[in-house]
Amino acid sequence: MKRFIQFNDKKMDSFLFMQLSDLTKTLTKQSDWEVAFGFQSYVDFVNRKLYVSYFWDNRSNAEKIDGLKSDVCLRAVGTLQYTDIAAVRAFIDQANTTSIPRFAKQLFMLAEDLRLEELCKKERPGTKKWFRTRRRAYRHYFQSQMNANLIKSVYTDTLFAVIYLLLTSESPLEEIPFIHEPIDRLMPRLRQMLSQIFDAASTNDVAHTVFMLTEMFDEVLEQDMLNTYFYLPEHSYEPDAPATTIEDIKRKDPLNNCDVFDQAAEGDEDLHEQTLPTWHRETSDMTKSFLRFELEQGSQTNWLGEGVREGEEGDQALAIVQGSAKKSNRTDYTKQKTAEKIDIRSSGKGEPYGKENRYAEAIFLSPHPPSSQQIREYEKKKAEIAVYQKKLKKMIEKTLEHKKTMPRADLHFGRLHKKLLRLWTEEQPRLFYKKQDPSIAIDAVFTLLVDCSASMYDKMDETKRGIVLFHEALKSVAVPHQIVGFWEDANEADETKQPNYFQTVISFSTSLKKQSGAEIVQLEPQEDNRDGFAIRMMTDQLAQRTEKQKFLLVFSDGEPAAYGYEQNGIIDTHEAVLEARKKGIEVINIFLANGEIEEGQQKTIQNIYGKHSLFVPDVAHLPDMLFPLLKKLLYKSL
Repeated sequence: MKRFIQFNDKKMDSFLFMQLSDLTKTLTKQSDWEVAFGFQSYVDFVNRKLYVSYFWDNRSNAEKIDGLKSDVCLRAVGTLQYTDIAAVRAFIDQANTTSIPRFAKQLFMLAEDLRLEELCKKERPGTKKWFRTRRRAYRHYFQSQMNANLIKSVYTDTLFAVIYLLLTSESPLEEIPFIHEPIDRLMPRLRQMLSQIFDAASTNDVAHTVFMLTEMFDEVLEQDMLNTYFYLPEHSYEPDAPATTIEDIKRKDPLNNCDVFDQAAEGDEDLHEQTLPTWHRETSDMTKSFLRFELEQGSQTNWLGEGVREGEEGDQALAIVQGSAKKSNRTDYTKQKTAEKIDIRSSGKGEPYGKENRYAEAIFLSPHPPSSQQIREYEKKKAEIAVYQKKLKKMIEKTLEHKKTMPRADLHFGRLHKKLLRLWTEEQPRLFYKKQDPSIAIDAVFTLLVDCSASMYDKMDETKRGIVLFHEALKSVAVPHQIVGFWEDANEADETKQPNYFQTVISFSTSLKKQSGAEIVQLEPQEDNRDGFAIRMMTDQLAQRTEKQKFLLVFSDGEPAAYGYEQNGIIDTHEAVLEARKKGIEVINIFLANGEIEEGQQKTIQNIYGKHSLFVPDVAHLPDMLFPLLKKLLYKSL
C-alpha cells in the first residue's frame, strides 16, 4: 500500500557510491578523502572532497559507472598530483582582468582536464575504457549544445562547444558551422593555437595558451558565457589565512589612565606587597566584576614585582562553565528520570565514531516507571506471543538437557585416551573422550537497537510485539540483553551539534528480572535516525561484555537520515557494521515494511548489512519471522 506519492523518487545507488568512495581512498592513498556528488566535477582541497558530476545521471548504467569513475580518477590521480596550484591562482587573477572571465576559466579547466586525462591513462592504463566512454558522452553533449546555442544566438557558448569538439576530434578536418562573422574570421588562428594545448607539459603552459586565446577573443565576444560546463573552484585555490602571531594577541587599545613614572627603578626600593588585592583606585567604581585581579587601567612603569612564578590551573577564583544542552521545541525530554550526555569530541581520540559523526552527542535516557495502562498493554502483547515464547523455551531446555547427559567417554572424536589396548582388541575402538563438562547456560548476549525515527509511526506498535517476543524468550532462557531506542533531535541539530538520544528501556542489569518488560511500551516514533553513530555506541557497550557470542539486532524501516547525513550516511553505517563485525559482534538488520519491499530498498539494505538482513514485508507477521531467527541464534550459542 502506497502512503503518498513521491514527486522526487530519485535515489542514490548506495553500492555505486561505496565503490566510488573506495576508489577515491585507493587512488589518493589517503583514507580521509571523500567523494561527493556535485553540479560539476572538481576538488575541494579545504574539506578534502572529490566531487563527481551529476552530468552522468539519467544515462545507461554502464555509461554512468564509467563516467563517474573517470571523474574520480581525473581528480584523484590528475588534479591532486599534477596540477600546479600556484599556476592556477595566477591564472585566476589574470582571467578576472578580462571582460570574459567565465569563458577563460572554463576554457582553462577544459584544457587542463584534457592534459590530466592523458597523464591518468599513462599512469593507469586500465582507465582507458572509462575515458573513452567519457569522451564519447561529452562529444555528443557538446554537439547538441553547439546546435542549440547557435539557434539561440548565444555565440560565446557556441564557440566553447566548438573548441571542445576541435580539441577532442579524431580528424584534423573537423567540420564546424559558421557562428558569427567576427568569430569566424579568427577560426584559422584558433585552430593553430589549439595545437599548443596538446604540447602543454604543465599547468603553467596550459594557463599561458588559454590566456592568449582569451585575449584574442576578448575584443570579439560581446558577452561572457551563459552556461557552466566546466567548473573552476576558486575558493579551493585561495591561499591560506596568515597564521596568528604573538603580536596579534597583544593588547592594542591605549590605557585610560596613561601616567608614566619619570623616576627609574634603582633596585633597592621598598616595595609593599598586598595579598589578594580586591580594591584599588582604578576599580573603585561599582561594577559586576567579582574578585577581578587584572588591571585594565594603570600607570606605565619599569618596576617589576617580586616572586614571579608560572601560572597554575587552580589560580582562577571563578571558572566559567558553559553547558550545551537545550530544551527541545518539539518534544520535552526534561521530565526523563535520568539523562546522561556523552560528548565524543572531548574523548581525545580524534573521531572515534566516524568523521560524519564528529559533532554527534550521545544522550542516554532511562525509562519512566511503567504506568498501569502501559503494564496492561504489555501483558496483552505478551499474551499474543506466549505460544512462540513457550515453544522456544521448551526446545532450548531439551537441547541443554541432551547436551548435559551426552556421554563424555568412549567417543569417536575428542581427546585421545591413554588406554589404547582396545585398538587391538576391538574392531571399531572408541579411543577418545571429552574433558570439560558441558555448560548448562547459553553464553550469549543481545542488544536490540530500535529505530525511533518519524517514519516508524505506522510500524512501531507491531514492532513492539516482536521486541516483546525477544525479551520474553531471552529472559526465559536467562540470556542477558538490552533494548535501546535511538533517534536524533532534528529540531536542535545544526552544523556543530547533533543531539542523539538513546532510550534504554531494558538494560542488561534489569533484563532478567521477572517484572521487567512493560518499559518497552514507552518506545515511540520521534524524529531522525543516525544509524552509523548508534551502531558504534552499541558496539562499544557490547565489546565490554564477557560473553562468547554477541549479537546486535537493528530494527529499522529504511535508509539512515539525519542532519548532513543524507549522502554519506549509507557508507558511514556500512563502515560501522564492518567495525562491529571485526570486534566479533554479529550485526543483523531487521527491515520493517508495510507492503511490498522495493528492489532499490532491498539492495540498499543489503549493501549496508550484506547477507545478514531479514526483510519483513508486513510487520503484522513480525513474530512469525523472528521466531526462526531467534531459534537459530540461540542454538548457535549452545
